[in-house]
Amino acid sequence: MIRGLDDDALRDRVSQATALYFLDWSHPVSGMARERSAGAFGYDVEETVCTGGTGFGLLAQIVAAERGWRPRRAILDRADRIVDFLERADRFDGVYPHFLDGTTGRVLPFMAGDEGGDLVETSFLMLGLLGAAAYFTEAPELGVRIEALFDAVNWAAHLRTDGAVMWHRFPGRPWPAHALPIRGWNEALPVFVLGAGARSHPIPPASYHRSWAAAPAFRNGRTYDGTVLPLGPDWGGPLFLSQYPFLGIDPRGLRDAYADYGVQARAHALVNRAHCLANPHGWRGYGRDCWGLTASDDPSGYVAHSPTEDTGVITPTAALGSFPYVPEEAMPVLRHLHDDLGDRIWGEAGFADAFCETRDWVAGSRLAIDQAPIVIGLENHRSGLLWRLVSGREEVRRGLRALGFSAPYLEDAIA
Repeated sequence: MIRGLDDDALRDRVSQATALYFLDWSHPVSGMARERSAGAFGYDVEETVCTGGTGFGLLAQIVAAERGWRPRRAILDRADRIVDFLERADRFDGVYPHFLDGTTGRVLPFMAGDEGGDLVETSFLMLGLLGAAAYFTEAPELGVRIEALFDAVNWAAHLRTDGAVMWHRFPGRPWPAHALPIRGWNEALPVFVLGAGARSHPIPPASYHRSWAAAPAFRNGRTYDGTVLPLGPDWGGPLFLSQYPFLGIDPRGLRDAYADYGVQARAHALVNRAHCLANPHGWRGYGRDCWGLTASDDPSGYVAHSPTEDTGVITPTAALGSFPYVPEEAMPVLRHLHDDLGDRIWGEAGFADAFCETRDWVAGSRLAIDQAPIVIGLENHRSGLLWRLVSGREEVRRGLRALGFSAPYLEDAIA
């Protein structure tokens, strides 16, 4: 381990290493991100690629191009290969499934009976594609193809008759009894932003206000250790709920009738940290330099870790993905994970997915949806690059305005 780096050099080292998950281990045929590196629950690790993780991974690879870790042309070629694959892969009214076979492009069931379109994962994929279209201005034909994929998404096909937007759908089948409506607060905000901003098959703003924002767990407003949490379940839930929406959508100064979303993202991180510092269960290792609960692998399988579902497992992406919102609180965690615990949890492609000091357990896996937010969060903290690219797209701005959002960058666009 290389120890004692200054803060900037350490952030660069961690970001560059973590990006290798996508740079060196994306699927060789499709270029898509593999779901995980190990520990698959009944599926083929080598062939199973994920749509949402690919969207996140595209943003992470843009960072690699911008920083000069890989040639810009190599990342552009990867984006082109992904688009070529997506143009031929299984879609359902333009909506991609959660998992695809990385060679054939055929749908792989996420679970029994769930082999149709996943609107949330598709929204994450589209954010990454739109970011690539904005970044690679030297390849306008790539942007045209990405816009065609975006325009093909039939967001309205997932509308239930009561105005709720449904997470999963398989055309030709009725909604199953276990079907989930997308209601807040959670990671699915981009569905409504992109759906409302679509030129074809849009979601009506009423679905955002009367369904998403009307959910019992949407508004919070309670105070936790001195921090008021605007939205979300008790104690905020897993940190990915307030991280995934803002990997590309810029929350700084972003407001609507319900919240200031920069405040939401920061408050959620601080509440999560406060629980870890209080450590009501007495887990070993928790402290100012070791906090962060979110969904990840766990000794028992896969768990959506949170203050109300605390198994003693720390997930590096939780604190490190919070860098744009709580940099002073996240930096000690980064240094501790690298300098003090690195011999146990650092390796190829950065940190292991999760660890538990009480049980002397370290995950043998890395996950696309956990690795990418580390790279993206560190870069948005440093430069705001991904925020500028994605939030500069008219699809995003049109959707935010349609839903009643305001932000300085939206006003600049009008001017």
